[in-house]
Amino acid sequence: MTSKKQIEVLRDDQTTKKWCVALRDDVFKRFMSQGNATVNKVFGDGSLFSPLLFGKFFDPSDAFPLWEFESDILLCNLRSSGQSTVDWFRTDQDYVLKAELPGIGKSSVQVVYNENQKAVEVSGPWNQQQREAKNIINDWRSVNWWEYGYVRRLELPEDADWRKIGAYLTNDTLLEIKIPKKIFDFESNTQENDNVCTKISDEV
Repeated sequence: MTSKKQIEVLRDDQTTKKWCVALRDDVFKRFMSQGNATVNKVFGDGSLFSPLLFGKFFDPSDAFPLWEFESDILLCNLRSSGQSTVDWFRTDQDYVLKAELPGIGKSSVQVVYNENQKAVEVSGPWNQQQREAKNIINDWRSVNWWEYGYVRRLELPEDADWRKIGAYLTNDTLLEIKIPKKIFDFESNTQENDNVCTKISDEV
């Protein structure tokens, strides 16, 4: 039986120095070389949170203009090998992202919209034990965040209506984010322009 629930989209998260520590390519390689099974699942090939998801290294804590690219192109190699758990596309009405979450931390996944940066982020903890051992409970996003959690930040298109972002979790594994496109009332604008022209004509 399919279970689908809505996730609250948080607004204007003001956490100090959040994502201020950049994940570099060499650091990521050392991190992955530990051979930790959970790390490989969270950040491995095909994961939404992998820095190598788009074919070359890109820090997932930096906002990526996802919907400027076609998923069939960026994910072609992963899909051909059956490794992709991510998809995104646009319709006439919406921008959509679908992704399978890592096997841990899904119950505490957060979706946050940052109005100043026009970006939406998906994040959550994967290493609760490590956070507690180092007494890093609330500010893990301000340090070497990959040691404690995961993130993917996405830049929104200009015509995305961030006020109506919807986030959903199906069977506690599949995340879906849907962002409606702004509706421009062309008829109203046309009528307004006609009224202006009429007023100018009357004055002349």
